[in-house]
Amino acid sequence: RLTGRIPALLRRLGYDPQPVADGHLCCGSAGAWSLLNPAMAGRLRDARLDALHAGEPSAVYTANIGCWMHLSVGAPAPLRHWLEAVEDVLPAAR
Repeated sequence: RLTGRIPALLRRLGYDPQPVADGHLCCGSAGAWSLLNPAMAGRLRDARLDALHAGEPSAVYTANIGCWMHLSVGAPAPLRHWLEAVEDVLPAAR
């Protein structure tokens, strides 16, 4: 239910989120699915990585730890949780 809210928040923080082709498609992780179907999961991962890195981003952000772990294999740019982007621009709590 956060569709559109995270990119809007990141824009307000000074980031420039880029659209990704077929952003609705699965990365191939889907919990244990990637362990049970590694060949297909690898093809899905490679397709997502191609789409995510088409614009040569400095980093890719996700909210899903399973996706982060799965996509980190072979990713040309760092994969991070979107809250790390928020943390990078907020003053440290003291």
